Amino acid sequence: MIEAGIIIEYLDLHHPGPVRLIPDDPRAALVVRTMDLFFDNYVSTPLQKIVIDSIRPAGSGDPYGDDEARRMLETSYRWLEERMAERTWAAGDTFSLADCAAAPSLIYADWTHRIDASFVHLHAYRSRLLARSSFARAVEEALPFRHDFPLGAPDRD
Repeated sequence: MIEAGIIIEYLDLHHPGPVRLIPDDPRAALVVRTMDLFFDNYVSTPLQKIVIDSIRPAGSGDPYGDDEARRMLETSYRWLEERMAERTWAAGDTFSLADCAAAPSLIYADWTHRIDASFVHLHAYRSRLLARSSFARAVEEALPFRHDFPLGAPDRD
């Protein structure tokens, strides 16, 4: 297995821990999987486009692609703002696989293309993710490597 969501789903199925990352209810599980893929495809993919473009040799950048990726992030932020107005976690009231995808996507996306302050529900969600002990620990342990982020990592978070 090579994809993080599938690995998490496998572990949840075969080695369940105290937190179920995929709900037993099939409809709720679809929402979780949808949000997992949303973060992978509509947040992580455009942010990676921007980062990769930033490390290309001088003169070989893709300004149109960079602008397109930033527009996609803006659209994704707006869409998430609407969803998070009614949710505690990405797929509802329970932490899930979707939040495992959201956490790294949103930290790097905000560093890459800042989430506007007007997206109060999205900022509140991102803060909940950063406050979650497992994610807070990962962020803390990664501090010595922040300087490796090609666009520069902010002092916040």
